[in-house]
Amino acid sequence: MTFPSDHSRDADRADQRADQRADQRNERSDDADRPFTGLLGTLSDAAWQVLLTAGLVAIVLGLLVLVWPAATLAVVGALFGVYLLISGIFQLVGAFGSHVPRSMRVLGFISGAVSVFLGLLCFRGPAQSILLLALWIGFAWLLRGVMHTVTAVQDEAIPARGWQIFLGVISALAGIVLIVSPFGSIAALTLVTGVWLLILGIIEVVHGIQLRARLGGHAPRKEHHGFRFRQQPHPQP
Repeated sequence: MTFPSDHSRDADRADQRADQRADQRNERSDDADRPFTGLLGTLSDAAWQVLLTAGLVAIVLGLLVLVWPAATLAVVGALFGVYLLISGIFQLVGAFGSHVPRSMRVLGFISGAVSVFLGLLCFRGPAQSILLLALWIGFAWLLRGVMHTVTAVQDEAIPARGWQIFLGVISALAGIVLIVSPFGSIAALTLVTGVWLLILGIIEVVHGIQLRARLGGHAPRKEHHGFRFRQQPHPQP
């Protein structure tokens, strides 16, 4: 036999479970609509600022390269000379290290001396530095292209073997062009770099603006860790 009080308790339990499910759905909806919180929110809020700043810097550098390509080449050539000079000094010092085999010390000393000599030669004028930079890039591309092509031809199991051979041949040809015509090729490469920096900067600025819009343009909210009280139904007699 069922008493009225039993029906009341069952109804109260059903109402309580329904309220709990409704609260859970509301919490999930609030979390989906709310921007990132906590540490993730701080990182995401800084991400759009980093993207926007990096994009603006890339745009400025791209414009400078396109507007003053000759001055850009002179600066890059001087930096290349500094790199050769520092690299050569480290090689000379490393050639006398106790960990270096005796047979390798001579090669390390010769390589360091040549690097120092070429680095000093870069400071004689922009023409020398640009010429050395073009030859350096040209020989690097040529060797890389030849090695890439030979590896792809010999290894039949390499993924995308046709594309690997094509990229190797293109790299080798680009290196030959830089070696044969260093000044014209390095100038064209400078213009390509300026255009690439400009496009990359615009893309990063757009991504930064999109990320800011996604976050709602507000600072990340802090999670509320207070206690939440739920009204419990009064026990039935």
